[in-house]
Amino acid sequence: MVPFTDNFHDLSNTEGYQFEFYCERCGNGYRSAFHRDKVEMGRGLLRAVGSLFGGAAEELSRSAEQWRYDRATNSPAKDRALTAAVEEISPSFRQCRGCGDWMCKSLCWNDEIGQCLRCSPIVAEEVARAQSAAQRDQIWEKARQQNWTADVDVATRAKLDCPSCGVKVDGGKFCSACGASLAMPVPCGGCGSTTNKAGAVFCSECGGKL
Repeated sequence: MVPFTDNFHDLSNTEGYQFEFYCERCGNGYRSAFHRDKVEMGRGLLRAVGSLFGGAAEELSRSAEQWRYDRATNSPAKDRALTAAVEEISPSFRQCRGCGDWMCKSLCWNDEIGQCLRCSPIVAEEVARAQSAAQRDQIWEKARQQNWTADVDVATRAKLDCPSCGVKVDGGKFCSACGASLAMPVPCGGCGSTTNKAGAVFCSECGGKL
């Protein structure tokens, strides 16, 4: 029986066995030592002999290939290797009775309570988080209470580029590069003239009301 269920990756290859276990809170990984499979080296020799001589040797080679396939899925050798890896890595993990997840002992475990930090956060850390969150909310609230638009012209349509030289502008009434006016012309609905300046009430071309 292997106590770990879904929090490991199989890194085994044709040369041997290795597994990586990870914390279900922070995701940090812990890799078991690589154990070379001595039997696989003998199987490799059988495959080489079978390819050279055929016949019974080739049959042995096919059996070796079948064993190789079984080894990757349901072999007793792999089960033993996984059990050994669990025994090697388990001192670095604790299973939380609150949520049932496996947590790394070094970062995500509350020794004082006997649960993971997700279920039982450390008081000082939780207080610090709450203080930071409250401070952030208060900063936003104080910022909303201030008038940040007292010197901003919201009556004139803003332009991002100077209509004269095309340089990007950051606001104001005149272009800082060429000195041209940044005021948007007001089109006349009667004659279509665009020579009317911002703030004009009547069209300078036809006299119609803007």
